[in-house]
Amino acid sequence: MFFTFLVVAVLTAIALVAAAMTIAKLIAPRSFNPQKGEPYECGIPTRGQSWVQFKVGYYLYAILFLMFDIETVFLFPWAVTAGELGSSALVCGILFLVILIIGLAYAWRKGALEWK
Repeated sequence: MFFTFLVVAVLTAIALVAAAMTIAKLIAPRSFNPQKGEPYECGIPTRGQSWVQFKVGYYLYAILFLMFDIETVFLFPWAVTAGELGSSALVCGILFLVILIIGLAYAWRKGALEWK
């Protein structure tokens, strides 16, 4: 019985996605202007190539920022419910922080936080 509902749900999802893509293809405007393919930045025409290299350090720094930003998102609900959950919540929270501190130490040792 469960698999019947699952198959019906999957087939319905596939049919709806296919119908939406078909309708969009049929009613979408088909005009192409060469300016549509050009990069657009603040209304100012670009000069030179739009593909520029950037330092990979920025990317690593952003990834580390996101990692520790997500950590705080997980720590707020944990802090609110830690009193109700008891000592197991404390142990889990400490383990979570230790894993993140090890990751930060690793990134620091590899030089991901240094700007050269």
